[in-house]
Amino acid sequence: MRVLALDVGTKRIGVAYADTAVRIAIPRGMIPVDGNELAAIAKQYRLEKADCIVSGRPRNNSGEETRQTQMVQDFIESLQNYFVENGQAKPAVFFQDESYTSITAEELLKPTKADRQAGKVDEEAAAVILQDFLERPDLSQIEQELKNE
Repeated sequence: MRVLALDVGTKRIGVAYADTAVRIAIPRGMIPVDGNELAAIAKQYRLEKADCIVSGRPRNNSGEETRQTQMVQDFIESLQNYFVENGQAKPAVFFQDESYTSITAEELLKPTKADRQAGKVDEEAAAVILQDFLERPDLSQIEQELKNE
């Protein structure tokens, strides 16, 4: 199964990709939030020949949903509607807890200051989200459900 992961923010969207046969998340860049982000994500989805999308789900330190959680859910709904409005099948979307992914991404990028630029952190955060998804114990069940659709 091919998976496109998103770390949705208000200024940038980090993107990562993986094939579950290999189970290694690969950062794929950053998409600016500039009014063209839905088209850019749909294009990336087609280019990667993805079977589904994984989006980070923000929560506060207590594990509760926040305003940011709702923003991400609304964005994903808009993205799915964009696919349908443009004659494409609505992609399956899975949410993955994204607690501390930006901090983890910054730690991974610590060796060089140039790598810590905002876009790099966003794409690395998307890869962390995706890697967490790939390590889910129910991943094979998710793959089977997608095959049966």
